[in-house]
Amino acid sequence: MFNDLQKAVLIKRYKRFLADVTLENGEEITIYCPNTGAMTNCADAGDQIWYSTSDNPKRKYQYTWELTHRKSGDWICVNTARANQLVSNALQQGAIEKLTGYSDIRAEVKYGSENSRIDFLLSDKNRPDCYVEVKSCTLLETQLGVGKGFFPDAVTKRGQKHLRELIEMKEQGFRSVLLFAVLHSGIRTVEAAGHIDAKYAELFEQAKKAGVEVICFYPDITPALDNSDVFSGD
Repeated sequence: MFNDLQKAVLIKRYKRFLADVTLENGEEITIYCPNTGAMTNCADAGDQIWYSTSDNPKRKYQYTWELTHRKSGDWICVNTARANQLVSNALQQGAIEKLTGYSDIRAEVKYGSENSRIDFLLSDKNRPDCYVEVKSCTLLETQLGVGKGFFPDAVTKRGQKHLRELIEMKEQGFRSVLLFAVLHSGIRTVEAAGHIDAKYAELFEQAKKAGVEVICFYPDITPALDNSDVFSGD
């Protein structure tokens, strides 16, 4: 998934979906940023970034920002679409221990009274269906503790709705799971970001009390590199 990437240096991110970067040959170009969040501590000027190339001639921007490699040594996957792809692969391979043993895995299934789509619906004739909502976590707040990650990085009405839906499914007798795909190599634990979205944090606690399970998944997000591809640390 993270093969055949090229590196550049970030100049700035702006208008949510755009970023200006400097290529290795010194050329400055604009690339697509596939992340609608605040990207706090994930998009500082001077960061080394890695981008993929699209062969779709209809795309306005040929290149897509995939990874950030910070001078701290941390890797961050900023392409939020990768979270579900990584989770899907892991589910198919049985790599998430708490979510194994299901014979059927479906993605983007309609459910709930608020007209949502669950990221993954796991089914098996011998147990209740399992509703899995995936959230990508990239916010590392070092001032709040070593390795502490938080979700969300901005107020999320959509995320609040998903928590209500998971609670509803649990109350109906199904298994409900909030799965944090940790896309920052420096994050060791994940908490609800009450300092950013108090309502989400409130619903998060309600969900846990209702029996919604919280699982952290730590995929490998580093591309194959040689020593010349990483920061020297100066």
